[in-house]
Amino acid sequence: MKNVKLDISKAGVEITPEMEAKAQAANALLHSGKGAGNDFLGWIHLPSSITEADLDAIEAEAAKLRARADVVICIGIGGSYLGAKAVLEAMSNPFELLHKEHRNPTVLFAGQNISEDYTAELLEAVKEHSIAAIVISKSGTTTEPAIAFRLIKAEIERRYGKQGAAERIVAVTDKARGALKTLATKEGYPTFVIPDDVGGRFSVLTPVGLLPLAVAGVDVRALVRGAQEMEKATSEEVPFAGNPSAIYAVVRNLLYQGGKKIEILGSYEPRLQYINEWWKQLYGESEGKEGKGIFPASVTLTADLHSMGQYIQQGEREMFETIISVAQPAAKVVIESDPENLDGLNYLAGKRISEVNRMAELGVQLAHVDGGVPNLRVEIPAVTAEVIGSLLYFFEKACGISGYLLGVNPFDQPGVEAYKKNMFALLEKPGYEEATKAIKARL
Repeated sequence: MKNVKLDISKAGVEITPEMEAKAQAANALLHSGKGAGNDFLGWIHLPSSITEADLDAIEAEAAKLRARADVVICIGIGGSYLGAKAVLEAMSNPFELLHKEHRNPTVLFAGQNISEDYTAELLEAVKEHSIAAIVISKSGTTTEPAIAFRLIKAEIERRYGKQGAAERIVAVTDKARGALKTLATKEGYPTFVIPDDVGGRFSVLTPVGLLPLAVAGVDVRALVRGAQEMEKATSEEVPFAGNPSAIYAVVRNLLYQGGKKIEILGSYEPRLQYINEWWKQLYGESEGKEGKGIFPASVTLTADLHSMGQYIQQGEREMFETIISVAQPAAKVVIESDPENLDGLNYLAGKRISEVNRMAELGVQLAHVDGGVPNLRVEIPAVTAEVIGSLLYFFEKACGISGYLLGVNPFDQPGVEAYKKNMFALLEKPGYEEATKAIKARL
């Protein structure tokens, strides 16, 4: 498997034939569609089902937005935002805005929070820029993105009129129903479909992720190719020993059974930080139910070695680490010699920064293993769109297998409704009158 290599030699577990068989059965259950949550298994064959026509349509609409706006605001929350944000951060130069030849539109995100300050600052920041919007919501009524879209839509209409807004707003929504679909039809917005059988946290390879990424200049065809490769590498026909997703799922479940209740995902490349955030939703929302589940946490290294490192090394022994290791950086920076050597670093002269980073990674791994923290290593050759596509599908497939091994439905999220009911009652939403009385009495 050229894009993702899994090393479990420092995990400290032995995979039994029984667990192998359970993992193979779980993978087969995903493919047969006979398991829990089978209404949401469209992601399994999603990469291979994406056609040239699909990609042509996404790229054509992205080109229109790129031509009309230098800032495109992507509105969504949870799975409607984290996948695009994760890939965009991984593929972007963090200092691109300082470059004089900044060619791609800037993609900003809204609707992922209900902070008044964030919203005000966003609207202020885009005053001098031409703007467009991609609004992503299956229903169109999810509170956070619906508020943001109401405000951003009004701003676009003020500037460009209704007709202009119809050329600058794209809706990614349900194919037939819902408030956003109704509005898009009424106003004439171009639309893309969120498939009924793909849940939000698995939707990065649908227009939910592909459209904003294409706008930002990411090679979405390469992203899809990488996912297609991993789809083949983790299919039900692949033997357990050759299936990295199945092995990862088994190892994390064995560690969980052994008392390791927290998984920390980390990387020594800061541009992968939002991959961590996407992964936390994927696993937290899929497995955290029925009083079960590994708690997903993350660190960015080496920075967090100077903050969280102490706890990881010597705190409660209920965690394990999974490190995404990048074999080859894109750039080359060599440490120079200094005649005075006041910092004592001349022993590093002539070495690339990546050599120092790699030795930090290996040294930390051994220290943490010695400290009682099992380590898994996911090595990718480089940070490219194709590799990231493989990595995303690797984690998705492992999540499905892992959820079934855990004995939960990995494709629902009944617990997320509890806060909404309380919030609606406190805001006195129509239909919540009795709940409003009850909750105000509690306060």
